[in-house]
Amino acid sequence: MSEETKGFPYLKDVAKGAGIGLGVLALIIGGFSIGGLGGGQPTSSSTNASQVTESATPSATPTDSRTCSVSTDAADPRLGSFQAVVIDAATDTVLFDRGANKPAATASTMKLLTAGAALNILGPNYRVDTRVYQDPAQPGTIILVGGGDPTLSRTAPGQQSVYRDAPKLSTLAVGVNAKMAGTPITKIVVDGSVFTGPTWDPSWERSEQTTGYMSEVTGLQVDGDRQNPAAETSPRSTTPVLNAGKYFKKALGAAAANATIVEGKAPGTAVEVAKVSSQPISVWIKHMLQVSDNTEAEALARLVSLDLGYDGSFSSLNIAIKKGLANTQLDTTGLVIKDGSGLSALNAVPPTFLAKFSKLVMTGFADFGVIRDGLPVSGESGSLSARFKGDLKDAVGQVHAKTGWIKNGYTLAGYITARDKSNLLFAIYALGNVKDDAKDAIDKLATDFFRCGVQLSNN
Repeated sequence: MSEETKGFPYLKDVAKGAGIGLGVLALIIGGFSIGGLGGGQPTSSSTNASQVTESATPSATPTDSRTCSVSTDAADPRLGSFQAVVIDAATDTVLFDRGANKPAATASTMKLLTAGAALNILGPNYRVDTRVYQDPAQPGTIILVGGGDPTLSRTAPGQQSVYRDAPKLSTLAVGVNAKMAGTPITKIVVDGSVFTGPTWDPSWERSEQTTGYMSEVTGLQVDGDRQNPAAETSPRSTTPVLNAGKYFKKALGAAAANATIVEGKAPGTAVEVAKVSSQPISVWIKHMLQVSDNTEAEALARLVSLDLGYDGSFSSLNIAIKKGLANTQLDTTGLVIKDGSGLSALNAVPPTFLAKFSKLVMTGFADFGVIRDGLPVSGESGSLSARFKGDLKDAVGQVHAKTGWIKNGYTLAGYITARDKSNLLFAIYALGNVKDDAKDAIDKLATDFFRCGVQLSNN
């Protein structure tokens, strides 16, 4: 679902090879182990909720000599069914554990895994082509074939959509008209079949579409099928492929004035007459993470699936994303991946997995520096720009994390540069019967983690 803050609405080719190999080797040599996770319920604390301080007495737990308790804020009822983990990045020590190993709905923090798989399998410089073909048997018939690029735009030359510097239908139209000069275009066939299977998952809320946060998942669409190409949040339709044909006909102008538009597939004998390419997917990933663009996420997940030899369907994503993360050496056993965006409440990933993944992001493993550069920052950018204000302002600029929101859950996962200069890896899930104010409780707890640093107690 979208991540939307009052007064600030935000939604929720290959460079593998040596770089990845060195990254994996470094992890093997240096070790990347997370010890057994503790647990237990939050304990009461006399610490003021907005001022986390170190206790004057040692912890009652002999194995936990850390003295900075966050138990009061961890028990905030606004967090609903609460799960969380905090890990010291320097030592891989688990500092805080509340259901950290229990798989649960991720909301849009799933986009971190989608981004990682896309960077590993496709590479940051991967581009997606949209092509136009002519049917030799019917010279007046052209076929617009989508390659899975939802950023293709109908905006006029010189204008921008939400996808900055995206390829344009107008560019395709110029190429087609030049190649077919003197041949009227009588039919436009639109082909969005590169992804197979259903275009909408039954576990998704249809309001995501009508409100304007998610499009049907198709291999051909324009501006993410937004009614307003310049608005991040804009209603989408149930006919994105036909809409693309309509916009393309308009871009072609007089040459296609009498053309009909139908859905179909390009014949094997078709001849290419024009092509445009997307921005590198590194650009997609940064935008996707900043504003939580669901449409980009689903396209990336399916492109990973296709590149690995699967069919680009919803049902292929669980194995495709896991294979896309194999070089991280993280154990994906037990993960359930239903989509690439995190919209499904049936996704199930433990907080610990996201925290471990965040270490790879923070350290720039393989090409994960792209993810690091795209993460929202507390009080400064993206879906965190309007958060961590007031009493939490000391954490501004210190929390680098992906936000998440679905109907029954709010999440936040990433890393924190703590006040004591330590680096903390974390994930917070507030699930169940939660409301918008769960974000405030999450931000308060993340600020507590920032203030405590490596003295954070599990009590």
